[in-house]
Amino acid sequence: MNTDDRDLGSDGAQDEDSARSGPEEHGSPLAPESDQDSGASAVSEAGASEAEEKADERMSKETQGSFWKELPILIVIALVLAFVIRTWVMQAFYIPSGSMENTLQVGDRVLVNKVVYEIRDIRRGEVVVFNGDGSWDDPNTVVVPEPGNPIARGFTWVQQQLGAAPTGKEYIKRVIGLPGDVVECCDDQQRVVVNGVALDEEEYLYPGSLTSHEDFGPVTVPEGHVWVMGDHRAISSDSRRNQGNPGGGAVPIDHVVGRAFVIIWPFDQAGGLGVPDTFARLDDDAS
Repeated sequence: MNTDDRDLGSDGAQDEDSARSGPEEHGSPLAPESDQDSGASAVSEAGASEAEEKADERMSKETQGSFWKELPILIVIALVLAFVIRTWVMQAFYIPSGSMENTLQVGDRVLVNKVVYEIRDIRRGEVVVFNGDGSWDDPNTVVVPEPGNPIARGFTWVQQQLGAAPTGKEYIKRVIGLPGDVVECCDDQQRVVVNGVALDEEEYLYPGSLTSHEDFGPVTVPEGHVWVMGDHRAISSDSRRNQGNPGGGAVPIDHVVGRAFVIIWPFDQAGGLGVPDTFARLDDDAS
């Protein structure tokens, strides 16, 4: 019997099982269904990942573009806020001279509250910044040279707004007398006297200031004015030395910029500028 005969059944037909098993033995040209699903899933995931990366990249570019478009607006808003705060709320000032030593040193920066005197009156003993135009002219005023080009002028202006450079226009002193007060110097201990009460100022005056006191007064502080003096009395060109000017040396209250209430620079000198106790005792005696 030959090979072909062995493959035939009794009726000469090929066995069905043998006929069906042939393709399985030799392998199907189609991949299994599970393999097809796995491949499709991998392609789908790769496509989704690529699409997500492109979306992220597009969003990043849009965000960067939006930032650069909005940056000029943000800068303008910041400048407007800074201008509003500086003009009506608070401002930093540079100390250009030694007239307030040792309370304030040359180069110190102080913050000035511009709102406080809109709410209440000035009090004795407070350190104030004011404009002396029209009432006096301190010979120790630091003259700020005018920069020669617009860029330098702009840079100087920014420094002045930040309190990093002197303005040449404002002065800083301590309030000694209010409108109607009678101020004079000196008693038998070389102390300034306000309304008949001698001030004990040694806690804040520059060492040796009592011995350098000059006689003046009695002076009645005009209405709408304050009498101011520096803590370094020997070198301070204050109300005492401007009695020949309008106001008799006193400063118009409407020229007061605000109260210097804290030193912000240098950090090792940072601290509040409070009212010395002697003025509280003056208020108690007056009441």
